[in-house]
Amino acid sequence: MFRKILQPFYTAYVFITFLISIILAFPFFLLISIGNNVTSRRILWYITHYWSRAWLWLIGMPVKKIGRFPSSGRYVIVANHISYMDTIVIFAAVPHPFRPLGKKEMSKVPLFGFIYKQLVLMVDRSSANSRAKSMRLMWRALKHEASIIIFPEGTFNETGQPLKSFYNGAFRLSVNTQTPVLPILFPDTVHRWHYSAWWKVWPGINRAVYMPPVAVAGMDLKQTHVLKEQVYAIMEEEIVKY
Repeated sequence: MFRKILQPFYTAYVFITFLISIILAFPFFLLISIGNNVTSRRILWYITHYWSRAWLWLIGMPVKKIGRFPSSGRYVIVANHISYMDTIVIFAAVPHPFRPLGKKEMSKVPLFGFIYKQLVLMVDRSSANSRAKSMRLMWRALKHEASIIIFPEGTFNETGQPLKSFYNGAFRLSVNTQTPVLPILFPDTVHRWHYSAWWKVWPGINRAVYMPPVAVAGMDLKQTHVLKEQVYAIMEEEIVKY
């Protein structure tokens, strides 16, 4: 009963603070994005990183880090995906610049879509050409810019199981570039913003669980499936603890 009474007020607070902060930040994003290069994207990443940490704290959803994120190196970072909040928490949880792979449809959201396009490598999953192009862009970004983040489940995990089955893309990229895979888990985001309704937001801790990198040195593309199953098993074993 207590939650039902407070839910609409808290939901309004979350979305109003989000909208105000995006409007305030938009001119800075617009000016910095004119450069459209690695340096400008890095600056935009740091703005987003500190904004997400501050906003999550402001709405009562601070990130709690469990484990240790590597201090150097580039990785193909993979994370579970079960909430809209994942895409914000990941910017607060990862301490170093990265380029995420994201759905092209999100770029159509007013204001937010512009910022999204500056940071995200976009893919239209319904198009084979788009998927192939996104793989080439990720390879280039990984080699010359920063780590890559992919949600290998593709969409929200609504199966009732700890994890949804993984797609091959992240692991093919890892083997192709001989870049270690770094698994991260977000066990709480589904309770902070449930996927079943846009208004189901509620305060609480957002744990980010870092796991050791999985080496891929010496692997070839024929072993992509083996790597995928290895990472899946590691993440599944860990997530059931939470």
